[in-house]
Amino acid sequence: MTTAEPILIDVKPALDIVPGMKANLILTSGPGLPWNEYVGGQREGIIGGALYEELASSHEDAVAKLDAGEIEVGACQDFGCVGSLAGIYTSSMPVFVVENAKGGSRAFCNMYEGKSRKRLNYGTYDETVRNQLKLIEQVVAPVIGEAVRSAGGIPLKPIMIRALNMGDELHSRNTAASLLFARELFPQFLKLYAKLGANLEKTLEILTEDHYFFLRLSMAAAKATADYAHGVEGSSLVTAMAFSCKEFGIRVSGLDDWIRGPHAAVQAKLFEGHDASEITWMGGESPITETIGLGGFAQAGAPTLQAYQGGSYEEMMKRNVSLYGITFGENPDYKIAALGYRGTPTGIDVFQVLQTKVLPVMDIGIAGSGGGQIGAGIVSAPIECFQEAAHRYSEKYG
Repeated sequence: MTTAEPILIDVKPALDIVPGMKANLILTSGPGLPWNEYVGGQREGIIGGALYEELASSHEDAVAKLDAGEIEVGACQDFGCVGSLAGIYTSSMPVFVVENAKGGSRAFCNMYEGKSRKRLNYGTYDETVRNQLKLIEQVVAPVIGEAVRSAGGIPLKPIMIRALNMGDELHSRNTAASLLFARELFPQFLKLYAKLGANLEKTLEILTEDHYFFLRLSMAAAKATADYAHGVEGSSLVTAMAFSCKEFGIRVSGLDDWIRGPHAAVQAKLFEGHDASEITWMGGESPITETIGLGGFAQAGAPTLQAYQGGSYEEMMKRNVSLYGITFGENPDYKIAALGYRGTPTGIDVFQVLQTKVLPVMDIGIAGSGGGQIGAGIVSAPIECFQEAAHRYSEKYG
């Protein structure tokens, strides 16, 4: 888990690069469910994906075709993908292709939709969302893809290491990483200026107008890293944590299948005009970052998160230190200056969680029942997943 070297090697439409992707397939976040069990924003996100891909002519037509199986639904991580919130992937959507240079794992993540709070991954689809997605598909992704290929790939780990020392934790705060990534592309943009023309100007605007562009790269890098550590016989380390609209789930390296439990507990700071009654679950796989020692496991290095997700810096420091009690070790590359450059707690161990009663924490955006983002906060994984994992481990290994 600490030796993986994730490198961004390309940007391509999902249909062209994701193994098993089909024109009538829509991918969504979390342990997989039958179509009829998806509810709320996650269900609406899937329907929105069908409309975006023109697989259906209306909301009602999309539901009918999904009910009939003419439009299929799959789980992102079954296809090597990782999804933000509802995590909607359709065949034409561009994805980052991240490969572990050490071998054995490749991961994909679709691109950030933009700074609007109305986004498909937050369960909203209308003409504004469609236009944002088309801008990414037709302008931004081709430009970045050209630059990445021209550069011969961009190593992501050095960017992430440096960003941690500049106040990011690579989940809810990606300000430094987004700017560092843009800087890596600038030489290629200059080289390709005549070819890219006006599309380059718009791409630079998207790259620099918001602080979350790098999150999808952080997620893909984390997925390639965690998958490299999955499938180790006898290992009790967690290699994925994810939500669906129905439940929370974890994967454990030495066990098969998802281990499912109830939704996580949440402490949120909501945007003005919203209250706790609106909080809803519609999926989410960005906690893959916490799985490799980032996000909530590095929040002591990101003090400005206080203003975004609430709480105090003292609480963040205390919470971060407590997580060393549930991990196998400390990351030799990802370090926290505020803790004396101690490596982030890395490698969540099922049995240490049960022994200490300390639950993994995750920094996430909060979705609203009416669609869109309504805040941000800290969530704690449910103990039931770890209890069930320990039971399965004992059954398998004795």
